[in-house]
Amino acid sequence: MSGAVSSALPSAGAPLSHVNRAGGSKRVLPGFHITLGFSILYLSLIVLIPLSALVFKTFTLSWEQFWVAVSAPRVMASYRLTFGASLIAAVVNAVFGLLVAWVLVRYKFPGKRIVDALVDLPFALPTAVAGISLTALLAGNGWIGQLLEPHGIKLAFTPAGIVIALIFIGLPFVVRTVQPVLEDAEKELEEAATSLGATRLQTFTKVIFPSIAPALLTGFAMAFARAIGEYGSVIFIAGNMPMISEITPLIIIGKLEQYDYAGATAVALVMLVISFLLLLVINGLQAWQRKRAGA
Repeated sequence: MSGAVSSALPSAGAPLSHVNRAGGSKRVLPGFHITLGFSILYLSLIVLIPLSALVFKTFTLSWEQFWVAVSAPRVMASYRLTFGASLIAAVVNAVFGLLVAWVLVRYKFPGKRIVDALVDLPFALPTAVAGISLTALLAGNGWIGQLLEPHGIKLAFTPAGIVIALIFIGLPFVVRTVQPVLEDAEKELEEAATSLGATRLQTFTKVIFPSIAPALLTGFAMAFARAIGEYGSVIFIAGNMPMISEITPLIIIGKLEQYDYAGATAVALVMLVISFLLLLVINGLQAWQRKRAGA
């Protein structure tokens, strides 16, 4: 019996994708070439062709014109604000998103389902509505702003307001990335660490954090990437003062309104390249973390 079963199975060295009952070369999942071709075509239509149009339009500029467009002081200030505020917001979301995910997974409390649903609200809410709501709250005559401004704390129409808006739209990315990993975490390892005398901090840093670090880094990267391109929720609360609270997407919109299409694509190309390089670095860190965890 065992010999018949073993004869029906492929040898350990044979690839499953190339073996069938008749010993032919059909794949386990048929239609791979068709689906691969369709995937590449779809990816080209949705991503590659629009991005290539951005590059080709930028190439209509000479090098001097390109450099003037992307290195003007007002544009450089917008780069610093956009990437700096996005980085701060992503770091804040990484910390507090982990905290929210931890509470939702490890504790039971009244209204837990409502809190869980509220996490997704920034996904569903139009970004312009979020921007108007935050501005109404944080402005000098808003519920929160009128309490803070007498103490010299001004949030609306400042870079701090931009960071708050980016935190708002980026929180779900961290929570929804970390939450399933925490749900699948083996509590037996934590109990074993505790029984061996580990403190709570040691259990978290040595047992829990290494298992959730790749997911946390993924959530951080998604929140960061989302914040870089955010426009609707920021435009109302930023104040849009040149050199102070003007984000790069607004610079691009301004150039388009002035029919400076090549200048707009040049600035957009710089943002695209910087964002791509940052995501490559983050993906490299994720791969390193997974390799380290599996070692």
